[in-house]
Amino acid sequence: MTNPLLQATALYHAGRYAEAEAEARSVAAVPRTKPEDEVFVPLAMGIAALAASAQGRHTEALSTFDALLPVFGGLCGANHTLTLKLRSDRAQVLTALGRHAECEAECAAVANLAARNAGPEAALLAIHARVGQIQALSALALNREAEAVSRRTLATHCESDQATLILRLGLVRSLNAQGRHEEALAEAKRADEVRRGWSEEQRRPETGAVELLSAIALLELGRGADARSLAAAAHDDCLAAFGPDNSRTTEARMLLDRIDGV
Repeated sequence: MTNPLLQATALYHAGRYAEAEAEARSVAAVPRTKPEDEVFVPLAMGIAALAASAQGRHTEALSTFDALLPVFGGLCGANHTLTLKLRSDRAQVLTALGRHAECEAECAAVANLAARNAGPEAALLAIHARVGQIQALSALALNREAEAVSRRTLATHCESDQATLILRLGLVRSLNAQGRHEEALAEAKRADEVRRGWSEEQRRPETGAVELLSAIALLELGRGADARSLAAAAHDDCLAAFGPDNSRTTEARMLLDRIDGV
């Protein structure tokens, strides 16, 4: 049968979070009579929770993930890739709520468990869990550790894909936080090269990210005018793509305020 979540998944990966949430909730509302189809309801609600978090509704998303964890464990087993993915998604909501130490520990655990599973889906899950770990380490100001995890993961993942872009962005952030701004700019350029040739839909989830991190580096290097231009572009693009409550939109706004002395 056709996977009823293809559309919701595609919308989410395209950064169209409100549409993805609506589509996922629509799928979850359809009664499922076949035992083999029952997994689609919790899967749909997992996508809805991710999309809600991306729109800034982190507490609501966490409550949904908490309710889904025992459901996935019962349907698939504790170490199944789907259950581990739910744990990874939940962990990354924790860091959005400021619970960074919990996120870091959970993402590290999920990455280690996923690495023991076979198949490309498990390998990709391990990478995404490492991304969550890197973000949490950065939030905890453990920037050398974040850099080390970024570099180790990049060394084993050589595709020009979304995961590589996000890993490179994590590396840029860790270098900025260590005051290594010239290196950060060089890595931001490499991140930009990863997405070269991508369609607008492929670029959308990381809208403004390269520009924002580059602006931070430029500001610290004394290039305020260049920094403001990139920060303003990042803010406008994120506002249009994600809305005012998205974390990247907020960060760009705060950087602009800092540049302008507000």
